[in-house]
Amino acid sequence: MNSQDIISVFLIAIGLAMDAFSVAVTDGIVIGRVKARQAIKIGLFFGVFQFFMPCIGFLLGTAFARYIKAFDHWVAFILLVFVGGKMIFEALTEKDEAEAVKDPLSNKTLTVLAIATSIDALAVGVTFATVEIPLFAAAAIIGVVAFVLSFAGVYIGSKCGNLFGNKAEIAGGVVLVGIGVKILVEHLFF
Repeated sequence: MNSQDIISVFLIAIGLAMDAFSVAVTDGIVIGRVKARQAIKIGLFFGVFQFFMPCIGFLLGTAFARYIKAFDHWVAFILLVFVGGKMIFEALTEKDEAEAVKDPLSNKTLTVLAIATSIDALAVGVTFATVEIPLFAAAAIIGVVAFVLSFAGVYIGSKCGNLFGNKAEIAGGVVLVGIGVKILVEHLFF
C-alpha cells in the first residue's frame, strides 16, 4: 500500500469510527466515572467489529468483482457517498431520548451497538475490493482507529458530556463523501 492509499484508508477509518466514537461518548456519559477496563472493553468491541466488517465486505466485493470491474469506481463512489450521506443525515435528525442505553457495558448491548456502527464498514469493504486496497492492512487500520477513538470517546463522554456527538458524525460523513468523490475523479480523469 502506497502512502496515498494509507492516508485514504486512515481518513476512511476516521470517518467510519465517528459512529462508534459518538456511541462511546454516550456510554461515557451514562457510565459517569469510567475505569480503564470499561473503556478498553468498549473500544475492543467497536475495534474488532470495525476490523471484521470490511473483511466481510471485501470478500463479497471480490466475489462480484469481475461483474463490476467496468463501473467499480461508480460503485465505490455511490457506496461512500451513501454511507457518508447517511451519517450526516442521522447526525442532523433528532434522536429520541428513549433510545438511551440502560446498560452500556453488557455484552449484548455492546454487540448490537458494534454491529450497528460497523455496517458502514461492510460497504467500505466492498469498495476496497473494487479499488484493490490490501485487505488486512486496511482492516487493521480501521480496527485500530475505531478502538482508539472509542476508547477516547468513553473518557471524553465522562468528562465533557454531549459536546461532540453530532459534530463528529457530520465530520465523518463529510470525509467519506470526499473520499468517494476523490475515487470517482481519479478514475474518470486520471
